[in-house]
Amino acid sequence: MVKCFSLGSVLLLLALAVSMVVLPLFLPPLPPPPLMLLFFPVGIMAALVFLAFSPSEAAVNLAVYAV
Repeated sequence: MVKCFSLGSVLLLLALAVSMVVLPLFLPPLPPPPLMLLFFPVGIMAALVFLAFSPSEAAVNLAVYAV
């Protein structure tokens, strides 16, 4: 059987999960971020969509032959 995680990594992940459950109960709520900061992920996604659908320069030199 393949051992994927060591005991130390399992304990670290367990401590992280427990802290994510317990800490929000004690910490005060944070104020919302500025509106301009919320547009950064939208801008990154728009740039990635633009790059995904823009034609590549390498496609010009590609030749396809039907046999």
